[in-house]
Amino acid sequence: MGVKDKGLSYLLIRKKPVMLLIQLARSQKMMYTSVLAKEINCTYSHTVKMLAELRKKKIVNFERKGRLKFVKLTRKGKELAEALERLMSIINKIDF
Repeated sequence: MGVKDKGLSYLLIRKKPVMLLIQLARSQKMMYTSVLAKEINCTYSHTVKMLAELRKKKIVNFERKGRLKFVKLTRKGKELAEALERLMSIINKIDF
């Protein structure tokens, strides 16, 4: 059984996908994949794979501006990122 078969909860309880969503939610500007990968200290290829899965779940969208392809959260993605940020805040208070 691969990651694709395990569902959304398996994807989101891992550190990098959570960091990716929180970074997108916090960003005041549109981001593209390579910048996002650097921000969350992740390889470009892993970031692309995570974004592809999140796109399938309608959590992120891509928007083209010329040659650049920007990543943005959907409404569902924003709600999820906010909830994850609250959860991470609680976890960080417990795990000091």
